[in-house]
Amino acid sequence: MTATPAASSATPAAPAPSASASSPPSPPSPPSPQPASPASPASSVSPGRATLFFDAVVVGAGPAGSAAALELARAGRSVALVERGPFPGSKNVYGGVIYGRVLDEVLPAWWEEVPVERWVVRRSTMIMTPTRSLSIDYRSQAWGAAPYNGMTTYRADFDSWLAGRAVAAGARLVTSTVATGLLRDAAGRVVGVRTDRADGDLRAQVVIACDGVNSFLAKEAGLLPRADAAHHTLGVKEVLSLPAEVIDERFGVRRTEGVDIEMLGCTRGIPGGGFLYTNADTVSVGVVLSLPHLAVAKVRPEEIIADVKAHPAVAPYLRGSTVKEYSAHLIPEGGYDAMPRLHADGLLLAGDAAGMTLAAGIWLEGVNFAIGSGLAAGRVAARAITVGDVSSAGLASYRSDLEGQFVLADHRRLRGAPEVILSERIQQRYPGLITDIAEGVFTVTNPTPKPGFTRLLRRAARRNGVSLRELAADAARIGRVFR
Repeated sequence: MTATPAASSATPAAPAPSASASSPPSPPSPPSPQPASPASPASSVSPGRATLFFDAVVVGAGPAGSAAALELARAGRSVALVERGPFPGSKNVYGGVIYGRVLDEVLPAWWEEVPVERWVVRRSTMIMTPTRSLSIDYRSQAWGAAPYNGMTTYRADFDSWLAGRAVAAGARLVTSTVATGLLRDAAGRVVGVRTDRADGDLRAQVVIACDGVNSFLAKEAGLLPRADAAHHTLGVKEVLSLPAEVIDERFGVRRTEGVDIEMLGCTRGIPGGGFLYTNADTVSVGVVLSLPHLAVAKVRPEEIIADVKAHPAVAPYLRGSTVKEYSAHLIPEGGYDAMPRLHADGLLLAGDAAGMTLAAGIWLEGVNFAIGSGLAAGRVAARAITVGDVSSAGLASYRSDLEGQFVLADHRRLRGAPEVILSERIQQRYPGLITDIAEGVFTVTNPTPKPGFTRLLRRAARRNGVSLRELAADAARIGRVFR
């Protein structure tokens, strides 16, 4: 079994797949086995397999896992942070924007060391048809100064940095290791994980599963039911190279300032949306697509990305760019009502493993919710170990802790958002209706008098197959969800 320390500075030891290469991670060194805590339940261990003992094992060194390991290590607990890739973030995919407010209390002035590409100062929502677009564009220079609002970064950089904070606090990072299953005692309680390494398993009082969407450990524990395609989307992204000065000029920013553009109506009627984010010298552009509808449409995701890149509202930004990276990732978008049970005897779920991506149209956030849930899981696990009760009942405060903070409070309040945002009228009819109204407002009709707004609304609704009753019902529904 090997343990590798993550980088502890703002520049991680491992290169981002889409960034310029840097030196590889330092050679691994073995962790020191620790004696089992008196509170640890007994577990049968396969003959010939060595076993290492920790207070807690966290599976997955993404944002949720590293946050959990950080809290446990700071509480003085021995913790192994298990990562299947050669370094944290090597196998992780996301859109490109992280909101770091959740880090304020645990890593003061985190923005001084985080590996940022650009600080987002401009946020735009673009409503599109194949040939038209209407944007709601907001810009704040306050977002370009501490404590900042959002940032673009590469996951390989960010995940290695956050794992490094956990290692600096005392966690053990074990890389290139897959947790293949759960270890249980005679009573069926989780007491560790089995790995794909011939030289040992990892025993612990608490296991925190942060192994991502469709978590194998959560399924084995009976917490995660069979995946429902209706509750998942496919996120597909291209990273395009552009010189930094070209990005600055085209997007109206300078130096470390960045732009976040979210799009509706760009997915050929498949429920979902698009995005475009600026990095230092690349641009991330992609789409998020409903799995069942994508299958029915019989279209490849890269064809839809090509549509987005060729759209007249997007193409001028990307002219002359070259594809540097292509990636895809399943996203759990079922929301509050689709979340699994979050705890069992000796086991907690956090991040994507618990379905904690907020998909609410104008908000598509995952990393900040992963960090928030990971921090909470680490705190609850540390408390349970201290009092000697790591049963499901002893870990049950995890749910209430999340309900009392933004992680589940936001999900609960916006629980109806996925159904509304992905509905047929929102996705297929309203982009045309909205752009028809905008075109009517801004088209000069002299010598004919300008039409009134009511007339424009009725005409656009009729043209796009939306009745006034449906308009009123949808307005009320949206009002209830986003109240």
